Amino acid sequence: MLKLALAQINPTVGDIRGNTVKIISYINKARVRKADVVIFPELAMTGYPPEDLLDIPGFVNSNLEALDKIKHQTGGITAIVGFADRDTKGFLYNSAALLSNKRMLGIYHKMHLPNYGVFDEKRYFTAGTQCPVFRAAKTALGINICEDIWMDRGPVDYQAKQGKAEIIINISSSPFHTGKYFERQQILRRRANENKIYIVYVNLIGGQDELVFDGRSMVFNPAGELIAQAKAFKEDLLVVDIPQEIQNTVYKVQATGEIGEIYEALKLGLKDYIRKNGFKKVLIGLSGGIDSALTALIAVDALGRGNVHGFYLPSEFSSQLSKQCTLELAHNLGIKLVTVSIKDIYQKYLKSLGLSGKITLTHENLQSRIRGTILMALSNTTGAIVLTTGNKSEMSTGYATLYGDMAGGFALIKDVPKTMVYKLSSYGNDLFYNKTGKYPISAEIITRPPTAELKPNQKDSDTLPDYEVLDLILQAYIEENRSLDEIIQLTGAPLKVVERVIRMVSLSEYKRRQSPPGVKITPRAFGKDRRFPITNRFS
Repeated sequence: MLKLALAQINPTVGDIRGNTVKIISYINKARVRKADVVIFPELAMTGYPPEDLLDIPGFVNSNLEALDKIKHQTGGITAIVGFADRDTKGFLYNSAALLSNKRMLGIYHKMHLPNYGVFDEKRYFTAGTQCPVFRAAKTALGINICEDIWMDRGPVDYQAKQGKAEIIINISSSPFHTGKYFERQQILRRRANENKIYIVYVNLIGGQDELVFDGRSMVFNPAGELIAQAKAFKEDLLVVDIPQEIQNTVYKVQATGEIGEIYEALKLGLKDYIRKNGFKKVLIGLSGGIDSALTALIAVDALGRGNVHGFYLPSEFSSQLSKQCTLELAHNLGIKLVTVSIKDIYQKYLKSLGLSGKITLTHENLQSRIRGTILMALSNTTGAIVLTTGNKSEMSTGYATLYGDMAGGFALIKDVPKTMVYKLSSYGNDLFYNKTGKYPISAEIITRPPTAELKPNQKDSDTLPDYEVLDLILQAYIEENRSLDEIIQLTGAPLKVVERVIRMVSLSEYKRRQSPPGVKITPRAFGKDRRFPITNRFS
């Protein structure tokens, strides 16, 4: 029997010293639990993705020196550690080291380098050419890395059939998006069943800029049954005996549902972005609307109420309902709220610029930019980071003001469509109620028509299609790359509406390029996933 410890850790990109300490601590924990082998995620040494840090020779050297230090901590145990290797010609490899009893037993170089979506590994790494099977703890182990296991007739097949591996170990840094967990399950189940072999999959957890890694490391038996799984969105050390002493025991997955997954991804993404970048507190401009309410709720859940400050910045167009909703939200969440009126500042701007008469887009954007300036000034004063509150529907269509409501350091819900904002608010409300006995987001916030309140009686629907229709169009166009005719057929929206939405998306590329990073939760987020040129005449 082999006792495996799946070390599902949360490293920080570039913090080689801190990551080394964490890896050694988990080696010690695994040793205490009498594990034969402890397994770490892909590039655990450097953090994932290290991007252009890999171009710095000293960075790669530091990671190699740290690996040597870890090697000397493997007395009485075997460790599999993800790191960046370099050969004598200077080529870099995404690699897994097999360390045992203070010796290096072998190195595996990742063979299939993903180069799509958020991945650009071919920019940095050279593909490996061999898929060896190693012997450790009296067991034949086939080790491969992330994308390798997704390949039909890839390294897994060779290691299992030609290499006679008894267990396949895949170390991974697989980022979250909706539906990804079940895609992984299907692949791992298939590989286990078709090769009649145990599959051990160790994934990263944590937030890194736009990406969130959800963990959920898994073990499948040769029948393709899930027999063990680590926690979701949390560090974990999962110890598993192979083969199991009790046969026919199949692990039951505790599903939280799509909305629960997304909520946890946003929460972890925010928490790690703040923590890993040295911030402690956040500022949020609260408007009395659903977007800023959800942002504040998640921030309180992730960071604690004492680290979240709300600011209400009313203009002459702000309603009494907005004031009431904002006050109630802050009270229910238990966060500090400061009110700073922008009326006088706005009037002075109008006078200085000679603007009068009918309210135009200039008037509207001016109010938003005054608010952005105030929030950024408060950020400078307090050292807290501003969270913007725009959602994906707004970011897609450019229904946001550059240097106004787009001003900030982190855009928490920039990949969350408006219709999903309501679902997440309901989910978060229920979570908060279970803890405190009260709902932080009031019914008035949830049911009121969305409005920017930048002119009298303004509603989002004056400019945009209803969000139920808009989000269907945006999903088909942005995430699924559907043609105009396909979008019309799928959504039932009129031709003129679809054409107008697509035009708005295209014209707003320059805005999105200047927006803060935010958590990726859909299969195709703006930024690393979807990279369209700003100057673009294709229609």
